[in-house]
Amino acid sequence: MALERPDLSNVAPAVRAYIEALEAALADLQAAQAAAEDEGRETALEPSEPPTTIQVITVSAAGVGKRTPRHLYSRQRRGGMGVFGVEINEQDPPAFLLLADQGATLTLVTDQGRAFSLPVAEVVETPVFGRGRTLLERLPLRSDERLALLFADPLEERQSAYLTLVTQRGQVRRIGRQYLGKNLQPGTVLYNVAEGGAPAAACWSSGGDELMIVTRAGLGIRFSERLVPVRGCLGMRVDPSDRVVGVAAAPPDGGVFLLTHEGKGTIRLLSGFSANKEPGGGGKVAIKAGRVVAAQGVTQQDDLFLLSRLGKVIRFQAAEVPAKEGVVQGVNCMNLRADECVACVSSPGPGAFNSTGNSTGNSTGA
Repeated sequence: MALERPDLSNVAPAVRAYIEALEAALADLQAAQAAAEDEGRETALEPSEPPTTIQVITVSAAGVGKRTPRHLYSRQRRGGMGVFGVEINEQDPPAFLLLADQGATLTLVTDQGRAFSLPVAEVVETPVFGRGRTLLERLPLRSDERLALLFADPLEERQSAYLTLVTQRGQVRRIGRQYLGKNLQPGTVLYNVAEGGAPAAACWSSGGDELMIVTRAGLGIRFSERLVPVRGCLGMRVDPSDRVVGVAAAPPDGGVFLLTHEGKGTIRLLSGFSANKEPGGGGKVAIKAGRVVAAQGVTQQDDLFLLSRLGKVIRFQAAEVPAKEGVVQGVNCMNLRADECVACVSSPGPGAFNSTGNSTGNSTGA
């Protein structure tokens, strides 16, 4: 309902002055918000990258997906508004975000532990703001089977010998890359869900990385991936009220980006997060947060992509996020209004974080 300003001529001067001061303060606030929105929409950190075959893929909880070339997403400053990256269905919001070359293969894992492969080229390509199509119509899913996890062929092949898969209850298993992608037999059971719940997170690892498993409550555990036996094991003890939301692989001097649903994030340096001598221990606080939604191995040269429930995507440099050895609440990474972050992914680059933030080596993203 539109409200008209009433006649204030008969109001006491002090009351009228107070009302006018409130009106002026409100006008200043509205102007500042409008300026911030314009900056988020129009100000890029640098010119767009050259055309690339790398695709940004967004997929809903029910398996509706689309892809857009990465170079169509310009960098913004950390904390910006982002851009609408997918036309959403309110009943089926975005849930997954990943990067893949257009010639690569996607792997879709269900809540029953079965896996199916799909060429990236078969995912509909749209502009930045576009409507997706279902990815599941040609897959022989059971009537009670739902999508639980997606991953793509790694962008850095030399750093990706294994896929590390973690379930909601903290069971962990490593799978050789040769068994996945185009070589995957449709319906292959990657994990027996009766042992540890549905698959919850996955990342590629080199074979000699450190693994960091993170739960929704912000607890984490770190151990060497070499400690995971062939048949898998319990990677982390998870409270019944909690569940795993992410796993990341990084070198011992690397960092892991942690994202909360409020759009806050931090890069937790592994040099400040002591490693367990074996898997299966309880977690310790990795970030102070109400709800963590993702974990990604990152380097100082990476770009981070964040996805919100309303379909917004923001791209910014990981170097803008302070790297910390201790527990923090994180910094604002995405400006949200009546919205929340649901996923993130990193574009790999050379170099790794150490305790001073300098580049020291290579790492792979989750």
